[in-house]
Amino acid sequence: MATDPTTPPVGAPVLRYSLPPVRLPPEDILFCVDVDVEARAEMKAAAAAASSGSTSSSQPAGGARVGTRPPVRRMDAVKQAMLLFIHGKLAMCPDHRFAFAALGETVSMVKKDFSSDASSAIEAIHSISASESRYVTADLTQLFKIAHQEGRRAELQGRLLRVVLIYCRSSTKPQHHWPTKEKNFTLDIIYLHDKTGPDNCPQKVYDVLVDALEHVSQYEGYILESSQGLARVLFRHTCILLSHPLQRCIQDDIDFPKQVAKKTVAAEASQKEDGTPVSSQLSVV
Repeated sequence: MATDPTTPPVGAPVLRYSLPPVRLPPEDILFCVDVDVEARAEMKAAAAAASSGSTSSSQPAGGARVGTRPPVRRMDAVKQAMLLFIHGKLAMCPDHRFAFAALGETVSMVKKDFSSDASSAIEAIHSISASESRYVTADLTQLFKIAHQEGRRAELQGRLLRVVLIYCRSSTKPQHHWPTKEKNFTLDIIYLHDKTGPDNCPQKVYDVLVDALEHVSQYEGYILESSQGLARVLFRHTCILLSHPLQRCIQDDIDFPKQVAKKTVAAEASQKEDGTPVSSQLSVV
C-alpha cells in the first residue's frame, strides 16, 4: 500500500502552526470634513428610494405632505457616521485618539489635540457646520502638512496616524502642493457626490483623490464613494474604515459587506438551473 508522503511517520512529533498574539499600535485618527455648501445637500430617504417615487396614501391631493420628517442633509449623516465610528473604534480599543478639522478653501483645525475622550469628540463633531456658500478651491496642502507633523509625533509614541477625509464636492477637484516623498500616515477618503451631469464631473474629482491618496498614504488607504445619497451607504463605508491599517487587505480584494439583493438573485438563478431547493435564509456578513 502506498503511503501518503504528507503524513508524518509514526512517533514523529506533530508540528503545530501558531500565530503569536501581536499588539497593534493604537491609532491617532484625524477627521477632515468638507464644509462646502454641497455638504448641505439633502440625503434620500431609504423608503422613498425603495418605492421609486410612489405616492403615499397620507399625501393629500394638493401635494403637501402630512407629518413628514425634516430632510436629512449630508452633514447630518456625516456627523452620525463619525459618532458611530468613534464609539465602534473605542469599543475595540480605548487607546485610540481623535482630532477634527474642516475643509473650506483650505484646512483649519476644529479640535487640534488628539483625545480618546468620547464627550470631547462629540462636542467637536457637533460644532462642525456646512457653509452656505461654495468654495472655489479645495487645497489639501495644509492637511498633509499637519498630518506629516502629527505622524512624526505619533511614531515617537508608538502610535499610527490616520487621516479620514470626507469630501462632498461634485465638480471641484482638490489640489495640493506636497513634494515630500516620506510617508508617515495613512489616508482614507469617503467621497459623497451628485451624479454626473452638465455641471458635475465626479469622475475627474475621484481620479484626483486617488492620486492624492497614493501620493501620501503610508499603508493601504481606502477610497469609498457614493452618488446614491443614502445614509446607509455612508454608514457601510464607515464600518469598512474601522479596519486597522496594519490588518487590511488591498481594496480590490474587499468582498464585504455582502449585498443581500445580489445574494438573492444569485440563489434564484442557481435554483432555476439545477432545480435544487434553495434555503430562504441569508447569511449576514
